[in-house]
Amino acid sequence: MEVKKLQLDNSLNELEKGKSLIPGGVLGIRRPYNFVEGEFPVYFDEGTGGRVKDIDGNEYIDYLCAYGPMILGNREKEVDDAVIEQIQNKGFCFSLTQKYQNMLAEKMNELIPCAEMSLFVCTGSDATSTAIRLARSYTKRTKVMRCGYHGWHDWCVEVKGGVPEKLYEDVFEFQYNNLESLENLLKEHGDDTAAVIITPLGHPLAAPITEPKEGFLEGVKALCEKYGVVLIFDEIRTGFRASIGGAQKLYKVTPDLAVFGKAMANGYPIGAVTGKAEIMKEGESNVFISSTFFPNSLSYVAALKTIEILERDKVLDKIWEKGEEFNTKIAALLKKYPVGARISGIAPMMFITFDKNEDGSYKAMRKDFYTQLIRRKVFLQPYHHGYICHRHTQEDLDYTVNAIEEALQYLTEKY
Repeated sequence: MEVKKLQLDNSLNELEKGKSLIPGGVLGIRRPYNFVEGEFPVYFDEGTGGRVKDIDGNEYIDYLCAYGPMILGNREKEVDDAVIEQIQNKGFCFSLTQKYQNMLAEKMNELIPCAEMSLFVCTGSDATSTAIRLARSYTKRTKVMRCGYHGWHDWCVEVKGGVPEKLYEDVFEFQYNNLESLENLLKEHGDDTAAVIITPLGHPLAAPITEPKEGFLEGVKALCEKYGVVLIFDEIRTGFRASIGGAQKLYKVTPDLAVFGKAMANGYPIGAVTGKAEIMKEGESNVFISSTFFPNSLSYVAALKTIEILERDKVLDKIWEKGEEFNTKIAALLKKYPVGARISGIAPMMFITFDKNEDGSYKAMRKDFYTQLIRRKVFLQPYHHGYICHRHTQEDLDYTVNAIEEALQYLTEKY
């Protein structure tokens, strides 16, 4: 059953206005061509729980979850009330730090296997860049081996416009689940390699999510130990989502350092670096880490309350239960309608992708599939995996499974 195109006049008009005020109207991954242009909204107006509404009044079940931060849901009252109380009764931006940094660091030591000391920043890119700086200072080495997306800063940004080569010439990429590719790099550069940074769950842009093969993460750790390299897990997406202690706890491999962000504060801007004290202590004097806004306490308060709710209500157990059932139902539909689509990932993080084919028709099928979903008010992204949040209801999930089946029926009839 085909459905009508959404009314998006306000979004599209606002985008045209924005193009005269902001480069491209919208920056980065939120640009319209990263969705299906003309079919997806460009501006949201509000959100509640697991749903969002655009400025044209269309309401969607939101599985992108702000690209990951919304682990509980939009406008989570307990979290927002804690932040509002802090604003009204204490304040949050001072020349000196409030006590909430220590409280959050203690909580991370309690929950995260590698955590001995922590520092806090505002974004995931801040966190990965800080971790690299600490590792370089600790080892007195320069080169970095990377695997995954680690942010937009000069050393790791994937689009190189405006970045001199000398700022990333010491950074080398290896392939996820390919231990030999890392071993070959370390054989050549191991004596001058400061860090290996890797997303412990493979989630490359527009490609299926990949879990580690048996022995892969253990092999990465062994190579780092052999060459005296700092192992960094980039847990910006998996932290406080794959498990309360991150993917390192899920897969039982402990890195030297790890970076967290996104889900830990349910939408409030925060990033964290945590790990071995002897490495973290480089930040005492050898490495300068400072920002006007790093000590602002609203995000710490939000993180403490978010983590309290995650633990108290066993949120991640519930998300895993919902996500496993959801993914199983989708997998059955993809088998029933063999259009070349697949679902990958783990229960809290899933992705429906289309296998490449010789005639390139998978691109049109992907576009049609996600067009049919957005018209049915299901907000999933063609080039980025989705998430399950706490406030997604069984009704939301059941509706989405039905919408996916209708979209697959549409593809079967068209192709």
